[in-house]
Amino acid sequence: MGIIETQEKIRKLLDNRNAILLAHYYQRDEIQDIADILGDSLALSVEAAETTADVIVFAGVRFMAESASILSPDKTVLLPRLDVGCPLADKITVKELQQAKVENPGAKVVTYVNSSAETKAHSDICCTSANAVRIVNSLEDAQTVLMVPDGNLARYTSQFTEKKIIPWRGFCYVHDNLSPGEVQRVKDENPGALFAAHPECRAEVLAMADFVGSTGGILKFARETDAKKIIVGTERGIMHQLKIQNPDKTFVPASGNMICVDMKRMTLNDILSSLLEMKHVIKVPEEIRVPANFALSRMLEASK
Repeated sequence: MGIIETQEKIRKLLDNRNAILLAHYYQRDEIQDIADILGDSLALSVEAAETTADVIVFAGVRFMAESASILSPDKTVLLPRLDVGCPLADKITVKELQQAKVENPGAKVVTYVNSSAETKAHSDICCTSANAVRIVNSLEDAQTVLMVPDGNLARYTSQFTEKKIIPWRGFCYVHDNLSPGEVQRVKDENPGALFAAHPECRAEVLAMADFVGSTGGILKFARETDAKKIIVGTERGIMHQLKIQNPDKTFVPASGNMICVDMKRMTLNDILSSLLEMKHVIKVPEEIRVPANFALSRMLEASK
């Protein structure tokens, strides 16, 4: 079965099941092209919760489907593949977080949405790469903040707050592997091009950037800047939307290696199979969902 035929079958099944397809910007191009909602991980779940759909099919990784389940407990959430984890989310366990809280009494735990439901459930509040600074500064009753699990995001956030930030030792391999040398080489090959980077990159890479922001932020920057050539320091999947939204501009990947294996593992056939068989259902248990929802809801309120 060809791509177009598979896409058409998926769209028909979505309609028949009153379902919506959510896709992250890092997904394969052909999946992005048929998504009902395309975006950052948490934004997808928030938008899905506001729809009248009975079923949410999440083209992303597991923690994203969990977030959808947390925010939409009355909907059926399907994750087309179960082997799509997130190495960053796995960088911390609940046991390790509990020990860190003991070692840092009085510190508030700010957890990146790129984390498991269990980790969120043991946090004071969540954050995204777009609102991390605002969330940290919103904690008026805390002077010390333990940020998990992404240490690079924590160190970036620390530049914009007077609070003491304790970074966790986790990282996203896709972004952390980008080196200053690679960036400089691409800059030399593309004189005059601006460099946009994701805050999950290392501090020395971010110091070279003309813009630092989330995937949604990078897309907005690309639309608004007068620059005609932009070097992109995040996962390669975003290039598809950058080119669609800005046909008159040129986008150059900062590295050919910025590919998330888990994101790219999902295919159209996986989504089709998931809809045909209504598999695999992601349902966060209430004892985890309720406290995790509190951390997410507190973040959403602070972001208004």
